[in-house]
Amino acid sequence: MYRKGYGIIETLAPLHVGATAGEESGNLNPIFRDSFLRTGIIPGSSLRGRFRSQMRLQRQIWLEKALKERKIDTPDSREIKVEGEKEPLTRLHWLQKQATELKIEPDLEIDENFWYGKTAATDASDTTSEAMVKFEYASLLWLPVFCPGQPIVWVSSPKLLKRYQRLAGESVTLKDGKKLKEISGSQIDRLVYSGSQTLKALNVEGKKKLFFNFGFLELAKGMTDLSAWFPLGEELPAVVVADDEIGAIHDMALYRQSRVRLKDDEKRVDGGGFFNTEALPEGTIMVFPVAIRQKAPQHWQPFGKGKQISEIYLGGLESIGFGNCEITLKGM
Repeated sequence: MYRKGYGIIETLAPLHVGATAGEESGNLNPIFRDSFLRTGIIPGSSLRGRFRSQMRLQRQIWLEKALKERKIDTPDSREIKVEGEKEPLTRLHWLQKQATELKIEPDLEIDENFWYGKTAATDASDTTSEAMVKFEYASLLWLPVFCPGQPIVWVSSPKLLKRYQRLAGESVTLKDGKKLKEISGSQIDRLVYSGSQTLKALNVEGKKKLFFNFGFLELAKGMTDLSAWFPLGEELPAVVVADDEIGAIHDMALYRQSRVRLKDDEKRVDGGGFFNTEALPEGTIMVFPVAIRQKAPQHWQPFGKGKQISEIYLGGLESIGFGNCEITLKGM
């Protein structure tokens, strides 16, 4: 049995989480996409890996402090040679070895192997353990798109809204006292071509329209209250489009950049070191579910005690201006 919650990701910089090997083509480095809508996703394994590394760092800091209090000198190097060991130990393994010998045990709250599963030893695949915390993939909820005269409009579609409803429907209360989960699927489908209350649409020949790069989009359903569909509390200028249209708009909105790797000794491209990369733009809002096993003896607090919001880097390009996000956990 599991307790269920969910997380909200707001990108503070372009976000690139690489595609599978089969999707890489030539020098194009695309993002992962949903199989049906072709919109960006973050795999659950990527989320789990990032949360694991966050907690591993917390444990390392705790061990360093605990050993320092015992007057144990800790080397600065990342790999430490130990007598009797074939290979140098990583800094974290060395700290853990010292702590074990002194019978110092970190709290379960910062034990990444307990919460996210123990990884297998190289020669013993049966040493893994089941994770206490499960992640599914993060899907788009709202995608910011450049729109002349606005200048940004957040776009979603019924399928994306329905996934958010499935995850958060129990915990979000509407202004009339009903729960988000009580909105029927047909009501969500009728939101197509509706704008939010904060959207200032153009008036073209008596009709409310938005102008995107591909042409005019008419708000045939007018403006409506979409505040319940914004999990961070602010109703942004937004429009809901059809599921068969969101993919094309999504590709139009992606952040794209060409990059080169130069030779070490001269200002020339190093062989095949030229590639294009794409990313979800800054301001994207995504949602992902989290399940925690009921038998977990402690609360899962990945950002520290009592913290439900944290700024965190996702993806592998964080050193060159990608991946900075704010994650908000709800319903834990």
